[in-house]
Amino acid sequence: MTLVHGSRRRRLATALPFILPGVLLYTILVVIPMGYSFAMSFFDWRIADARNSVWMGLGNYSRAFNDPIFRRAVVNTVVYSAVTVPVQIVLGLVAAILLNRDVRGRGLFRFVFYLPVITNWVIVGVLFVYVFNAQAGLVNYVLRDVLGLVDRNIRWLADPHLALVPVHLVEIWKGVGWCAIIYLAALQTVPSSLVEAALMDGAGRFRRIVSVVLPVLAPTTLFLIVVRTIGTLNGYVSNMVITEGGNPLDQTHFVLTLMYDAAFGNLEFGYGAAISYVLTVFVLLVSLVQIRLLQSGESSL
Repeated sequence: MTLVHGSRRRRLATALPFILPGVLLYTILVVIPMGYSFAMSFFDWRIADARNSVWMGLGNYSRAFNDPIFRRAVVNTVVYSAVTVPVQIVLGLVAAILLNRDVRGRGLFRFVFYLPVITNWVIVGVLFVYVFNAQAGLVNYVLRDVLGLVDRNIRWLADPHLALVPVHLVEIWKGVGWCAIIYLAALQTVPSSLVEAALMDGAGRFRRIVSVVLPVLAPTTLFLIVVRTIGTLNGYVSNMVITEGGNPLDQTHFVLTLMYDAAFGNLEFGYGAAISYVLTVFVLLVSLVQIRLLQSGESSL
């Protein structure tokens, strides 16, 4: 027993010099700022005179839950996640199945599908602002002049309901390629013997996908649901660029854009911190539920 403990101590002593710098940086850059901002959420924080900040207790949290703009931001964020995540996963799966076929130029097609993932969010957001421009945007040109579906230009970014359409499309456009790459890797694990057995039984391509491929990809699908949901609940950049953070009339806010507007637009740092921690708890709860589903799904396979 003494030898075992001595061996563990030696391994720990060897590992500590490599672990401690990372732990120290994480503590300085993440843990301490998180603790500081959590403390701020209980104050009417005065950035120029922090010592005279007024204690609010749970006042900032109460204000958030009673704020109609915050409730609207929560609804926008949940709808954003509920719409974009399933579309990304379905289109990503379809793209992966197509890209997995042995065709000429397959590598080029894979690169083209993945290109949106590595494209800067701000650049894509600005591009979509021009595409959905009410006066000279490509979307209005196609709808009115090419297809004749509308008789006047649609003011996409001036309507509280339509302004989020390009925000959703940006997320889908960028997320499909990422899901496709993950599915492509998972498709390599599908046993060829199962596919050949289904083929010998007379199963068509669609039946082979449904009965053989999809069950094998179930853990990957659950993983993508968890990761993409967390990502979309933290949606920020595309909304900030396209709607300028809540325009029109603060009706298109996501939770993070509202937090930014409160903290850095109105200098209400305590309220902004409270909003961020409400989102943190919500994302944590959603993640725990999804991870539980992920684990149960893997155990049932």
